[in-house]
Amino acid sequence: MGACDSLRNTDTGHGTTLDRAPRCHGVLVTAPPHTADTADRSRGQDRPRSRSHGRVRVRTALTVTLLAALTAATLATVATGGTLGDPGRLLPWYGVCWALFAGAAWAVREVPRRVAVPLVAVGAVALSLAALAAPPRTSDDMYRYAWDGRVQAAGISPYTYAPDAPRLAGLREQWLFPTGTACRGWDLHAAPGGVCTLINRPAVHTIYPPVAEAWYLVVHLASPPGSRWKPFQVAGAVLVVAVAWALVWALRRRGADPRRAALWAWCPAVPFAAVNDAHVDTLGVLLLVVAFGVGAGGRRGVPLGGAIAVKLLPGLALPGALSGVLAPGRPRRWRELTCTTVAAVGAVALAYLPYVAASGTGVIGYLPGYLQEEGYESGDVGRFALLRLVLPDAWAGPVAIAVVVGVSSYVLRRGDPARPWRGALLVVGTAFLVTSPAYYWYALMVVGLVALDGRWEWLAVPAAGTVLYIGNALRWHGLAPQAWPFGVAAAVVVAGAVLRGRAATRHASANAPASSVS
Repeated sequence: MGACDSLRNTDTGHGTTLDRAPRCHGVLVTAPPHTADTADRSRGQDRPRSRSHGRVRVRTALTVTLLAALTAATLATVATGGTLGDPGRLLPWYGVCWALFAGAAWAVREVPRRVAVPLVAVGAVALSLAALAAPPRTSDDMYRYAWDGRVQAAGISPYTYAPDAPRLAGLREQWLFPTGTACRGWDLHAAPGGVCTLINRPAVHTIYPPVAEAWYLVVHLASPPGSRWKPFQVAGAVLVVAVAWALVWALRRRGADPRRAALWAWCPAVPFAAVNDAHVDTLGVLLLVVAFGVGAGGRRGVPLGGAIAVKLLPGLALPGALSGVLAPGRPRRWRELTCTTVAAVGAVALAYLPYVAASGTGVIGYLPGYLQEEGYESGDVGRFALLRLVLPDAWAGPVAIAVVVGVSSYVLRRGDPARPWRGALLVVGTAFLVTSPAYYWYALMVVGLVALDGRWEWLAVPAAGTVLYIGNALRWHGLAPQAWPFGVAAAVVVAGAVLRGRAATRHASANAPASSVS
């Protein structure tokens, strides 16, 4: 304290008053009179703050309202919005959910972080609970998960036999292999020998990598008897919330805005694909977020390898994890390149090891047949819609590979090592745009990377996949139904990049030092 006592002010909520008169060298100093002019000036200074607080309250209320409406729309969609066998109402309901999500994601940006972060968690839980209200509606993949878990619990490798194998007849449960039915329905499949099952492709071996298979076993062992599909939906909900919290942790760890986690937690693709349809891709997203949150080198490589051993697609994020490692003009980070790659490959190899010992080359499963069936083999024209608009069909596949390799090379040489998730988003998003996959849950990885990076325009990719997936169920034929959803997505991505670049230019100009006048 100096020679003079400082004024001790008390904020009463209606202005500032003096607690006591100050003394300077023992002389009483009186406060200046509180005139009408000073009161007016005080009120004038308080008005902007009051308006700001009022705006925050409005944004908070708006966010809560939109989030509640999104939860109600999600519940209505799974309860009455149709199924893959009756898809006519799905797209309108999905459109409502995406519109509400866009509004909530916009509104939450001005909600204080201490309020917004709990809202992110509450929203993730509420939307997951809404998605649990019905059996799987648009995918039957989860039934294979349940079967593979049961087979492993019996001590048999899931890669050894197909579900219709007589050797496994003793493991069949009534709910998975219904009898006394005509085997008709969008989620029922006939197999040789009069077998009817909810498992798709019952005559082929499983396609899923080993970490996914280990997850199926864990969920099966934790499932109460007679619980059927519900444990896998609950497990999906747990993963959704875990990803949301991992995003908050990763964003806070690097000093970024944790409100971005809402781009994952509230995205409509998440409760529908990850919870109601219980797709295992969410486990890969969790490991991918952890990989970009823990640091570089082997610490990043191990969880990245785990993600690859869930669904293979996260392998597209490897160039992003090595962003700028081959940058010209700078020392090349060979140690990081080696450690990250070796750790990722080693994690995949270790995951496969016990299954290779049990099934040999059978661990490849149905992957080659799947690629042919889905139109990704050389010479097939079932995919690559945007490229097929301008190229001969036979060129589309090779050009798509060249585009992805080119973007990966750019990220390795020019990517920002401080923001590796940005390079990963560029590679993964570009791969989705040029290959136009029909299964929208593949793009859950894109949603997670968007939440890490904040480039919202890439959310057009999972939205396009959703439209294409339901369009296929509605029997949309021809190239146009495949091309226009991803064409619109590509336009949104380009527009977002242009707007972001212009905003960065204006910001740089505004902060540039003024030139001196001689």
